[in-house]
Amino acid sequence: MDSWCCLSSGLSWEPRSREVEQVHLRCTEGSLEWMYPARALRVILEPNLSSARRTTVCIKPASNFQGASIYVERAGQLHLVVSEAEGAQPHHVSCFSAHTPQRVALFLQASPQRDISCRVASFRYELLSSQSTASPDFKKMALVKAMCRPCDNVELLMAICSSDFVVKGSIRNVSHDSENHMSQVDVSVHKVYRQKNSIFQQDEASGEWRGPIQTLLQCKVKKGGGDFLFTGNEHFGEAWLGCAPRFKDFMFIYWAARERGANPCEFQLS
Repeated sequence: MDSWCCLSSGLSWEPRSREVEQVHLRCTEGSLEWMYPARALRVILEPNLSSARRTTVCIKPASNFQGASIYVERAGQLHLVVSEAEGAQPHHVSCFSAHTPQRVALFLQASPQRDISCRVASFRYELLSSQSTASPDFKKMALVKAMCRPCDNVELLMAICSSDFVVKGSIRNVSHDSENHMSQVDVSVHKVYRQKNSIFQQDEASGEWRGPIQTLLQCKVKKGGGDFLFTGNEHFGEAWLGCAPRFKDFMFIYWAARERGANPCEFQLS
């Protein structure tokens, strides 16, 4: 997986030093944890050349984010991306366009602190291609392929080729979060065809495979019986729903396309 994690501590600096510590992150997604923030930290995102088409940066602070604010450098000026207050809000994600996708500079400014209590300014980041972003709003961006309508046959056949996860399963429960305009679909998984990370895991007690999938509240997802093929993409460690046809409908579409030689990729059903 093209990701990277960095740990840094403000306690490692000399008290009288005016130097700004600098770290380089060379992956298209990853995380950074700054313990005991002091003064400032400059973070250079330098993705691999193969990812040069990625032109949008999204940052999601950890739930315990505190002690600093995050800025982006543009033409020698600092522009606020995440304030310390915003970082403490659940589900808060900030996205901005990268004018030079091969090199993006973030600047973390520590907040004044009178005591030495432990504060941690940690966040995850993702670099995304312009073709996968619909707007600066993360929820819309993450759910471009999760429009509140059934996928057509072409979209479905493409989804099984390009999605971060493809699983066969049934719906255990659907819960709604009206405050954040999100819904969560809890899935009992019968078969994992593909997953980028370990979102779908086996329960040690029951032996059953399970996992949560996120979608927009406006999609009005309801619990339904039978087996489905769940597809979608992962963002910041969460699975976001894409195409989700009933499994029997998917099988009919897949085999019909295969007989015509119209499948964009070979999908291993066994």
